[in-house]
Amino acid sequence: MESTERTERTEWTGRGEERAGGAGGGAAGRVIVGVSGSLASLAALRAGAAEAERGGLRLVAVVAWEPPEGEALYLRHPDPEWARHWQGEARARLDRAFDQVFGGAPAGIGTVERLVVRDRPGRALCALASRPDDLLVLGARQGRARGTRIHRHVRAHAGCAVLTVPAPPVPKGLRRALRRVTAEDFALVSGAASDQAA
Repeated sequence: MESTERTERTEWTGRGEERAGGAGGGAAGRVIVGVSGSLASLAALRAGAAEAERGGLRLVAVVAWEPPEGEALYLRHPDPEWARHWQGEARARLDRAFDQVFGGAPAGIGTVERLVVRDRPGRALCALASRPDDLLVLGARQGRARGTRIHRHVRAHAGCAVLTVPAPPVPKGLRRALRRVTAEDFALVSGAASDQAA
């Protein structure tokens, strides 16, 4: 049997304290946000935090992960070290999302729980957002709110209200230019900045 935890929890209280192994309970509803690190999921995290603050609710941010080869292939040759690596990558993605959106722990929210769950995203989110007074918040790329597998699964199985938050719009010309950017472009920019500083 594999020793890797299926769910890793960290909880922040409104006083800025961090506790490992948060309870995850609470009588009132929760705002549960699916986080992937995409621009849309960062917008969803910001919107979820606003909903939690407005209603005085617990904010639960969830990143779901599976081994890149999928669980079925992984189980043929289980490697706990490999699984711990991908769990750590998922945890780092969740931490980066909080840093990008809030600069660390969000202010003004009573309790924030961060969950790293080993499961498919849609299934993990629906299992967590199982109370009728919960709110599940998901990000969606422009024009894709109905098209992703996760959104279809959540619409079919969620036991609570679902809020879909679009990613901030990026002008077409900028999107096209960003697709053509290479690593060398960043090296040129950082080299020019260091020349100006000297």
